[in-house]
Amino acid sequence: MTAGSSETPPPISELIERRFNRRSLLRGALSAGVLATTGCYAAPASGPVAAAAGPVAKPAAGKPAPVPNPAAPISGFQELPHTRTDGSGADPATHHLPYGFRTQVVMQWGDRLFPKAPAFDAAAQTPASQLQQFGYNNDFVAFLPLPRGSQNSDHGLLVVNHEYTNVELMFPGLGEDRTAMTPEQIDTEMAAHGMSVVEIRRVEKQGDYQWETVLDSKYNRRLSALETNFAIAGPVAGSERLKTTASPGREIVGTVNNCSGGVTPWGTVLSGEENIQEYFGGGPTEPDAAHREADNFGRLGIDNHPRYLWYKTKPLFNLTEEPHAPNCFGWVVEMDPFTPDSQPIKRTALGRMRHEGAATIVCPDGRLVVYLGDDEANQHLYKFVSRDACTPDDPAKNADLLNHGVLYTATLTGDGVVEWKPLVFGQGPLTAENGFTSQADVLIETRRAAQLLGATPMDRPEDVEVEPSTGEVFVLLTNNRNREETNEANPRPHNSHGHILEMNVPEVAGGFDHAALKYTWTVLLCGGAPSDKVKAPGDEVDGDYPGWYQGAEPAGWLSCPDNCTFDHNGRIWIATDGADKAAGFADGLYACDTHGPHKGQPRLFFTAPIGSEVCGPCFTPDGSTLFLAVQHPGEGSVFDNPTTHWPAGLPGGDVKPGPPKPAVIAIMVDQRDTPA
Repeated sequence: MTAGSSETPPPISELIERRFNRRSLLRGALSAGVLATTGCYAAPASGPVAAAAGPVAKPAAGKPAPVPNPAAPISGFQELPHTRTDGSGADPATHHLPYGFRTQVVMQWGDRLFPKAPAFDAAAQTPASQLQQFGYNNDFVAFLPLPRGSQNSDHGLLVVNHEYTNVELMFPGLGEDRTAMTPEQIDTEMAAHGMSVVEIRRVEKQGDYQWETVLDSKYNRRLSALETNFAIAGPVAGSERLKTTASPGREIVGTVNNCSGGVTPWGTVLSGEENIQEYFGGGPTEPDAAHREADNFGRLGIDNHPRYLWYKTKPLFNLTEEPHAPNCFGWVVEMDPFTPDSQPIKRTALGRMRHEGAATIVCPDGRLVVYLGDDEANQHLYKFVSRDACTPDDPAKNADLLNHGVLYTATLTGDGVVEWKPLVFGQGPLTAENGFTSQADVLIETRRAAQLLGATPMDRPEDVEVEPSTGEVFVLLTNNRNREETNEANPRPHNSHGHILEMNVPEVAGGFDHAALKYTWTVLLCGGAPSDKVKAPGDEVDGDYPGWYQGAEPAGWLSCPDNCTFDHNGRIWIATDGADKAAGFADGLYACDTHGPHKGQPRLFFTAPIGSEVCGPCFTPDGSTLFLAVQHPGEGSVFDNPTTHWPAGLPGGDVKPGPPKPAVIAIMVDQRDTPA
């Protein structure tokens, strides 16, 4: 395919394969073996794949090209070097991709979502304008094809979480002094939280393809912390412990800190409320230790020292005025993007914690399993198993599916076994003797219930995802610098770089039994440089450990795994968060084999601009576009003196430099460099 073609753009996997074969033959360096592809939604490859070199990367001006590694695993691209945040490496102010790929900014903070929405004006931001514009700090990304239930890769809905805000980068003249915020700025900040739904189409322009928003779409929508009303459903609905002035515990205005999420088989989106402790203040100077919620709030870090000032203007976030309000947050939200007038629902049966994601998989008997991580050091891993079977082709029949079922927590034993223990009132220690009077109590205090059941403390369990063709479950553990004691599943004290676990699910007739109460587990990879063995700053363990890939390229290792997705070969694509602090280089997106001779060796595909992390990797069904969220670029600087103006100057970004803007980008092959 060449520039100017009107054919549908090919999958990234196909382009990688064709480009690799052509260039390798020209170099006379094609290794023996079969080349794997890295697309999505195709039949998985079988058997081992021989190693081969990727294409030579196009060098930056004045810089030598990387040397191909003939022993590298097949990912079809020359891996990037780590970008040093101290300025000694490649330009840290922008992102980097291998030669032969291109990016487009699909949505950035402040972009219009509706025909009559005002254009973004950094000097004149208002709550009303922000409610009609794309929100801040985009995290989870889902692409849902249109029409609903199809595999269309040219037209669909983009659903994006807006986790939190960096007001020092949002408002001119504010600097780092949050206490100087005006009530209008606080409301604008609240409006920038939540979720966005926007209809997008892939169109051909000037011989290439790009994504366009459909501003007059009936589906476009903003959910916010400022004015969106959420229902509360499931075993906790109506509990006195959720009662507020406005509701007897059955609805609440707002959602906060929406981090990662998932998509149900019937096309709704699940969004996890994570760091809720940052939003509540105004409580008594000396909290009553005997108060009913004292231990509950303490376990979630709700300590009257919030990051945000909302409690000064909004009674809902003031602990004195609404002492039960924190119990209305920390849930998984389900919303139907195909029904824009539908009310989003907080599903309490999935437990209350600092939710990261919510990955779903259907068991052979039709029941739905949702995997959940509680993103804090020494917290736990969970799964929810529905009582009833789901009906993917009839969304209405699943309206109450997530209200009924059992929540389990995981204990990982030294002999490689995962045991799932039910969080059910009246069973084991979850009784009145330990302060639980109902299932609602168990779910409101999910953390305490899991601890009483002996759940394994983990190193910040963030994303948990399932590779459907093998049934394997991968758990991304970002780091845990507070860890003192180790165990087989968490082998390092002061774990700065994190690791990834692989759990193998029992196979039964018709598929994999994700409802089973016992799995096996192993380590896929551990963060940190292979040259350091298992040693990292603060580590005390010496020697090798299964999961560290020895012999990797200089950039063939990662730090702080966070989110992930899979291509059709079962290769995992890993987004990182925190590498700048732990390892001194930018966060990025890595491709990594999960089977074969190079299992556990990550290869760097994308590096993020300074101050940012990457989130929400998501392929279109045909694998031709990879959506990626870049969150908080320029963090650590201020609006009036930013370390980057990203994504200004990029296709789809602002023409002139301005404040750095969180954005969702599309990564595609560069058809101008595509072999015929």
